[in-house]
Amino acid sequence: MVITTGSLKPHSIPTSLSSSTIVQATAKLESRHPVEQKNRRIVVKFGGSSLSDRDRIAQAAKLISKENRKGTKLVVVVSAIGKMTDQLIGLVNHNSGKAPDKTDLDDVLAMGERTSVRVFATALKAEGLETKYFDPSEDKWPIITDDQFSNANPILELCIQKIREHIVPLLDWGTIPVIAGFVGKSTNGKVSTIGRGGSDTTAFIIASAIGADEVVLVTDEDGILSADPKYVPNARKLDRIDVSTLIGLADSGTKFIHRKALRYKDPDIPVRVISNRKDDLEADGTVITGGISSEIEVIFASTAQSMAITVAGKGISENPDVLANLLKAVRNHSTLNGLSANFDSIIFYVPETASNALLGSVHDVITEHGEALAMAIQPNLAFLKVKGVGLEDTPGIIGRISTRLRDNGINIYGMLTLASSILVFVSWEEKELAMDLMKQVVRGQL
Repeated sequence: MVITTGSLKPHSIPTSLSSSTIVQATAKLESRHPVEQKNRRIVVKFGGSSLSDRDRIAQAAKLISKENRKGTKLVVVVSAIGKMTDQLIGLVNHNSGKAPDKTDLDDVLAMGERTSVRVFATALKAEGLETKYFDPSEDKWPIITDDQFSNANPILELCIQKIREHIVPLLDWGTIPVIAGFVGKSTNGKVSTIGRGGSDTTAFIIASAIGADEVVLVTDEDGILSADPKYVPNARKLDRIDVSTLIGLADSGTKFIHRKALRYKDPDIPVRVISNRKDDLEADGTVITGGISSEIEVIFASTAQSMAITVAGKGISENPDVLANLLKAVRNHSTLNGLSANFDSIIFYVPETASNALLGSVHDVITEHGEALAMAIQPNLAFLKVKGVGLEDTPGIIGRISTRLRDNGINIYGMLTLASSILVFVSWEEKELAMDLMKQVVRGQL
């Protein structure tokens, strides 16, 4: 595992999200609004590219009509048509020369989806289907959020209650609800937007509340690809991918599904990504399985002691032969917990149980390459991990962790970061205290 440093983005974590929130909120409302499972239920989300012109809108409506004839109960979530959201942003930002108020901006941006639901409901009616679109101006609007406008967080219990009360009965009557994705309404009635991945978030919340069998995301790709085809023309479609793996791709900046949306995916409801060029919603695509915890937690990443092997030498990190031979030595004799490199050093973190053969092989690499001068070994390390989706939205957490450990006399022998995890190496004897202090930081007990 090669780990590189990354930056944590300055946003706050929605307090309504914990690993058990959806389960608790659903259970609380279950007795009042039981969801019957007599028919297959799916939530279908159409992205903007799938609704970019008249022909694509008609094709999308035919997909829904075909699935409806099979007896499937459907909820449709739609994004803004084509590039309408980008166009609205451009109009608002150039209107006065200064940034608009976020509540005003949300009210404007929501018009893309609010228009889209009306257009798509009309297309469904042209197919002879019973349908009802939902707009945030209605009391029945299902996605209720906090007031963090432009990046609002759904309040799950309120969302589930609204969905059970106003969407589930339509399914039982054979009506197809059409919901504007990306859009919410605050508890005081103002239009909000959920931010990046907002339409997927809407689809996932609705799916969980209605007890859907599946979510289908209709996009302009055949599914999730092994690489960005703009850079790798022969990228292949993945048949399946787990959410935990998908989060890693999202951390690297790859735009499949935004990590905020994935927090709301029910682990028991598969998500299938298909192309808008298909003529059936059951078409092959990429199936996304599993779920993720949105709680930030501190764990021991290994129950065994670790050690750090530092190889020093002028410019060694820029010599691919040195790095390749060092990695080969590790692969032959141990596993790799982490790697850090700068111009004059490379540090490997490995289990302390690694054999002396590993140390001998690393030293052999040093003697073979003039750039590498010497090695040092730091044994007796504990390997801790801070993890959780939402970690990247916690400003200053790395600084608070390092300050908290420093103020208590604990030395950090290594800290490596990705957007959804922080790896910390401390002395084995101080691991319990370090764990407690890091938990205090995560819980905000400074």
